[in-house]
Amino acid sequence: MADGVRVEVSGADEVSAALGRVAAQAGAARGLYDNIGLSLVTSTQHRFETGTAPGGSPWPPSIRAMLQGGKTLIDSARLMQSMTFEASDAGVAVGTNVLYAAIHQQGGTIRPVSKPKLTFRIGKQWISALEVTIPARPFLGLDDDDAREIEALADDWLLGPRGAGDAH
Repeated sequence: MADGVRVEVSGADEVSAALGRVAAQAGAARGLYDNIGLSLVTSTQHRFETGTAPGGSPWPPSIRAMLQGGKTLIDSARLMQSMTFEASDAGVAVGTNVLYAAIHQQGGTIRPVSKPKLTFRIGKQWISALEVTIPARPFLGLDDDDAREIEALADDWLLGPRGAGDAH
């Protein structure tokens, strides 16, 4: 993920504290972080399907999606399918190595570097522009459902899967 985008979530103190306790109690936590990574990749890919940010707000629709139909950020699905994770005994990172991920995650303005104008195609029409502003369409990050899932995964990893009659 060296050339892509990576988001570190802060403010999830309860989740971080719970994960710290589990890791301290159980020693090597790689298996837990593998499970969390898989869950977060699935959650992130679901955001592409629903077109929503981690907080649930809808992404601004792309011009391509409005003109041609389809979903925003899923023309080829390359970005969505590139989501991956790296787990260790110390934690997990979720992200992508796709170079254009950052502009979509954070938003920004694209200007030409070596030519006077940007030239790109939308459908069958070629467009030239001095600059293009891409709105932020965040896909990486934790939402409340992710936090609950991480807590459940940590609980299951430490105590074993919950049975129908378990009270915890």
